[in-house]
Parts: sequence; C-alpha cells; structure tokens
Amino acid sequence: MRLILIITSLLLVINLQAQDLNGVWQGTLTQEPGGCFPTYHLEIQLNGSGNNLQGNAFDYYDKTRYIKHHFTGRYNALNKRMVIIEDRLLEVNIPNDCVSCTKTYDLTWSMENGKEALVGDWKGYESISKKSCPPGKITLYRVAATAFPVDIDQPEELAKLQTGLKLEKRENELVTTLSLETPSVKIDLYDNAEIDNDTVTIFLNNKLLLYRQKLTDKPLTLKINAFPNTDYELVMYADNLGSIPPNTALMVVTAGKQRQEVRLSSSEKKNASVKFRLKDKSP
Repeated sequence: MRLILIITSLLLVINLQAQDLNGVWQGTLTQEPGGCFPTYHLEIQLNGSGNNLQGNAFDYYDKTRYIKHHFTGRYNALNKRMVIIEDRLLEVNIPNDCVSCTKTYDLTWSMENGKEALVGDWKGYESISKKSCPPGKITLYRVAATAFPVDIDQPEELAKLQTGLKLEKRENELVTTLSLETPSVKIDLYDNAEIDNDTVTIFLNNKLLLYRQKLTDKPLTLKINAFPNTDYELVMYADNLGSIPPNTALMVVTAGKQRQEVRLSSSEKKNASVKFRLKDKSP
C-alpha cells in the first residue's frame, strides 16, 4: 500500500510539473463602477518556463481601443494558482477620458466542460497618477488564435541597440521551412566548419536577439515558446566572412524530442533565413 501511495504521489508531481500553460488565453475582464467600461476583452499571450511566467496582456474594448502591458508572474502547480504582475506599459490606444491601469492578476486554472480556464480577480493602480483603479473579475479560456500580433521577447538593451542600428540592406535567402512538434524551442548556432572568427547578428521576426557574436564549437543559444498560428523567421546577418568565406553556421533546432539540423551560409550580399511554425494539432 505504501509503495502504491509513493508511486501515485510521484506521478502526480510529474503531471503537475509537466503542465504547460504557454499559449493564448482570451476572455473578459470586468471593472467595478468608476472605470471607463464595465467589461473589457482580455487576451494574454503567456510565454514562460516552468513555474515562471511572462508575456504580454491586451485589455481592449475593440481592436482600435486597447492597452498592452508586459507581465511576469509565478504559477503554483500544487494549487493551480498563478499571480501575474504587469511590469511594463508598452502601448496605449484608449479614449482621452480613460486611464490605463497597471494590474495584478490572481487566477486559478481549471477544466470547465472540456476547456481550460483561468478565473480570478484583479486589482491595480492608474499608470500615471498611481491612484487605485476599481478592481474586477477575470475569466479566460485557452484559444488557438490571437487577436493581436505576437511579439518576440527582446532584452531591453538589445531593443535600445536596434533603434540606432544601421546594417547594410541585403536579400534574405530562404534555406528551409521547419514544422515544430512542440511550442518550447531551443535554437543552437555553431560554426559549421573550421572555426575562423565568423561573427553573426541574429534577428527573429525582425527583433535583434544576438549582436556580433562569434561562432565557435560552443553554441550560441536562443530559447523561445512558439505560439500557434504564428509564423517565425530567423535571419542570420554576416558581420564578417571570417578567414574562410562565406560565413557559415550549423543551426540545431530542438522542439521536444524533435531535433533538426540546418546549415546556413551568409555573405556580403545575402542573409540566410529559416522559417518555422508550430504544427496545428486541432482536429
């Protein structure tokens, strides 16, 4: 009996740790009297690792009137509860008589009629005045498609660098298109042949993620969580051609048990490009 209980407990822990909340969640956000609208639409694009959460949130009346925040948070697999804290205001497109609220979400995961749900409360403060906002309720369901474009999470220092970056315009040459089995993706870049001081700059969906990094036998690693119904394009720009032209790299893409190798070659005239997309598993 004791052995059965131990095995059951271990299986429970494994299942809890394996729960993947990444993806797109949509629903409603209500606000008590005093807010601009009593009910808003809400979309969160959740992109985390393990129990650490991050992503972007859009609360909107319609697609022309919305507020976009970046958020971070934590998930407790034992009680299926998450706390999300908006930490960066990214975009504001709302009427002049409305104010943006920076919010904290307290949500619990459940399965309702075969659909995954996140339900709970929120509270917050006005982004400028710091006065308390009227709080409200949140109900979200996991969905396959987004209402807003998916961003690539980019470190702030690279975002600032990209604003002033001036690179030669070159044609992107598509090497291949990959189909991904799972949303959790690791991209490793190595020198493809003899290590000859090749350096590269890497963009993903036009976001700068690596700048003037040397290719060696040790990987340059990028990790992303791919969203459904979203196209991704990685572009390798050659900063130089090394001592043995052209600039070449071996790219290894790992998604779950899937491992794919792609050989890239960039020159002073062309960038190497690889496109990939998460497989559609809907029936």
